[in-house]
Amino acid sequence: MPAEFLSAEHRAAYVSFIEVPSLSDLEKFFFLDSFDRNVIAQSRADSHRLGVAVQIGTVRYKGLFLEDPLAVPWPVVDHLAEQLGIGDASQVKKYAERPKTTYEHAWMIRDAYGYHAFDDTSSWSDRQLTRQFRTFLHGRAWTHAEGPVALFEQSVAWLRRHRVLLPGVTVLEHLMQALTIRDVFASPSLRWADPRAHLLAGARWESIAEDVLASLSLTDPVQEHLNGKVLALDAAWKQMAARLEEAGEDALVSVVTPARGGRARLSVEKLGALGESESLAWLRAACQAMLPRIDLPELLLEVHAWTGFLDAYVHLADISTRMNHLPTSLVALLISEACNVGLTPVIKAGDEALTRGRLSHVDQNYVRAETHAAANAILIAHQGKVPIVASWGGGLLASVDGLRFVVPVKTINAGPSPKYYGYKRGITWLNAVNDQVAGIGQMVVPGTPRDSLYILDCLINLDAGPKPELVTTDQASESDMVFGIFSMLGYRFAPRFADLGDQRFWRAELPDGTTSAYGVLEAIARNKLNTKKVITQWPDMLRVAGSLVTNQVRAYDLLRMFARQGSPTPLGQAFAEYGRIDKTMHLLSMLDPMDSSYRRSLGKQLSVQESRHRLARKICHGNSGRIRQAYREGQEDQLAALGLVVNAVVLWNSRYLSAIVDQLRAQGVPVKDEDVARLSPLGHAHLNCLGRYAIASSAPDKGLRPLGAAALPEVSAASAAVVDDDGV
Repeated sequence: MPAEFLSAEHRAAYVSFIEVPSLSDLEKFFFLDSFDRNVIAQSRADSHRLGVAVQIGTVRYKGLFLEDPLAVPWPVVDHLAEQLGIGDASQVKKYAERPKTTYEHAWMIRDAYGYHAFDDTSSWSDRQLTRQFRTFLHGRAWTHAEGPVALFEQSVAWLRRHRVLLPGVTVLEHLMQALTIRDVFASPSLRWADPRAHLLAGARWESIAEDVLASLSLTDPVQEHLNGKVLALDAAWKQMAARLEEAGEDALVSVVTPARGGRARLSVEKLGALGESESLAWLRAACQAMLPRIDLPELLLEVHAWTGFLDAYVHLADISTRMNHLPTSLVALLISEACNVGLTPVIKAGDEALTRGRLSHVDQNYVRAETHAAANAILIAHQGKVPIVASWGGGLLASVDGLRFVVPVKTINAGPSPKYYGYKRGITWLNAVNDQVAGIGQMVVPGTPRDSLYILDCLINLDAGPKPELVTTDQASESDMVFGIFSMLGYRFAPRFADLGDQRFWRAELPDGTTSAYGVLEAIARNKLNTKKVITQWPDMLRVAGSLVTNQVRAYDLLRMFARQGSPTPLGQAFAEYGRIDKTMHLLSMLDPMDSSYRRSLGKQLSVQESRHRLARKICHGNSGRIRQAYREGQEDQLAALGLVVNAVVLWNSRYLSAIVDQLRAQGVPVKDEDVARLSPLGHAHLNCLGRYAIASSAPDKGLRPLGAAALPEVSAASAAVVDDDGV
């Protein structure tokens, strides 16, 4: 591959303005706060003040000082001149008459704002930054299968974020090129090296193997481990056969053999809706009538008063002091990101916490991926403590599904899908939700991925909450190898199959060398496992599991390890054989002839996920729900804010639903536990996300807001009650 892999457009965009910055970029990078104005005030002439302002905005936006500091779009100059009260913006043309002045001002800005040269290693802090950048580049190449252009873009974003002045474009190009030809960081690169080389091995693996395998319950010898799984599979087959015989004609499934011969299959009765009892309809209508109406900013401030989740947003420089009214500024920024409306609707002139300068400062110094995750962890912990939540689940069942967003701007971090994006490109926001209705993890993937290993990547990097034991999804591949990987990591993978009766079922020889008889199920239990393949590859299978949970390799990239020229490798075959045990047990549970509760529990959890997506769509209403972030980091930060706000709404709803149920019972109303279990904290009819936002709290100093005093419907009129679409 030639060294100059960037297009002419990419190279021009690196060193110059090729288009006018968007309004949101003008607000973020070219707004002058009090610190900026103090720096600018060191110059007296209007031409110099405006020139310094242009250089400050340019280095924030582009990450470097331009050779010609005035080679910026004129709307940028007008925007800055208006803020400085300079009526004639054309005065800036005098600024570059003395080149030494612009150079001196660049040095002044560099010192005032703490910018570092890319190749400067003269101080300890500069050497630390260099090491951090190389660590980032090393990790990015290790954990993301990206091309050189994508890696280049991510490197530029990192350098800008850490105030490292961008070097010449060829310097970074050559660094990416060296990476691709393995001159630097070659061995850990996932895209350009054998993924098997990244597995833990030797002394590194031996030093942690005992602890890692103990955490995964994989410490038994392989034969003993397999014997236990084979006996469990045998018991599942026998139970299925016995229950099928016991159910008789009322069985939910039956074995069908074609009259003219051929492969037998299972006929599966479709599950109907559970229906809604009068008492449940009454309870839902009562809850909706009693829930207080609230604006989204007030909700976030009230949740902060309960949990302190906004205290997780700490300064980038680890400054211990907190500015006044910081939670108000943070709520404004969360609203602007989650609602996709930008800063304009949340700015309030005269309010110190809501000025454009304050919001710009907080956004650049407090809001980032790790603080989003820390705040989300607090919300997840509090969600599990709400009394009513125990009626919904224990947090051990989770679903992972994707919400798709069109990305109408030029970006390499989006993929095509005419079905979902039309002629545009887009991204998928994969998010994990447990049965306590808490969003516990997320990731952003270009396009519309359907591979289950992206789901596993999402699960391995959860924000908080108990580790799910059972994981369901509605958009996954059904590969036997995927079942094997999930099982090795301690998850029961439970996807919803579209063709449940046509799946292949597997049986195994028992530890004593015999085989069991499964009665009428013999016709479908005809595929035999080869456990010898698992035994042969077991040491490498353990290393794969250990490398995954310690983030040494990415789950999605294992596909390259498990297949060669379209055929599975021996390691891939071993994982497939191992996964067939869990896949068959999952299928047998789904096909229980007498009890549909397992199948219904998975369907219910997927319905929870769909309802959560509807709530997210309501909140993210600006720009027609389109994400206009070009960089992966910006997309991830914005959708992390959306996930955080959704979790805050869920927590608020949960606490108030719990209070409503307690009040009804205290009034002598017979509220059934089974009805409480079917309430949902994902309703949003009472929630206002629109308008020009007032970032102020009206919550009481203690306790909750007064519950609604609306007359409760009579039980006999329950069927006529109008209830929120998501069942509040």
